[in-house]
Amino acid sequence: MKPVLLLIPGMFNTTAIWDRVVGALNAFPGAPDIRIADVLGQETIAAMADDAWRLVGDLSPGTPLVVCGFSMGGYVALELLAAHPGQVHALAMVDSAAAVETAESTVVREKTIAALGRNFERTVEGIIAFSLHPDSLQDTALVDEMRAMMHSVGAQAAMRQTRAIIGRADHRPLLATLRLPALIVCGREDKVTPPTASQELLRLLPHAQMEWLEKAGHQTPLEQAPSLARHLMQLVRRTTTTALAVPD
Repeated sequence: MKPVLLLIPGMFNTTAIWDRVVGALNAFPGAPDIRIADVLGQETIAAMADDAWRLVGDLSPGTPLVVCGFSMGGYVALELLAAHPGQVHALAMVDSAAAVETAESTVVREKTIAALGRNFERTVEGIIAFSLHPDSLQDTALVDEMRAMMHSVGAQAAMRQTRAIIGRADHRPLLATLRLPALIVCGREDKVTPPTASQELLRLLPHAQMEWLEKAGHQTPLEQAPSLARHLMQLVRRTTTTALAVPD
């Protein structure tokens, strides 16, 4: 039975954020059935999770299902797990977090919303500079790819996503109850969702493995796609083996 990998983009991402990773995954023998959620049109994280779940509504019972969320997509993945207990077989959190907004971080989010409305192009350039590793900033093709994707998303969708992030639920109590394989991946120099957030996930998830990606900032699906794909493929294989070992 072919495993399914559900990939969930982050804020300011089209599904193209996963293109490099998908290309690398498909080069592996036994690559999974890959499905990619669209998180651009919804008002809340819960609505994003509902739409993402529809992509796997056709799965036969017992089909190994791995859910991977990048950045904001990690919040969607946790919401999905809460809404469908026992139906996800493995979780990957990439440059993401479990904690919800504080009063201080909410102020920063509101400032981002204001900046997007005031000067979209300048805000995009600031996000690119802040979220990429210095080496990645020298990669013209990668920077152009990221810029084009963000402009494709646009200010209104980015503001809507930011408001959804502010209003997300706290699923930290759920994590300690999970017994599924989990993978946490973080760029070593991620300044957007810093390593401390991944370290908290590692503490909260009983069966988690941590992988650091060197020479990467926040945009690991762009910056270190082959390495990220390798770790995801290892999780898929681990999950498939576990699922096959469990009797019906």
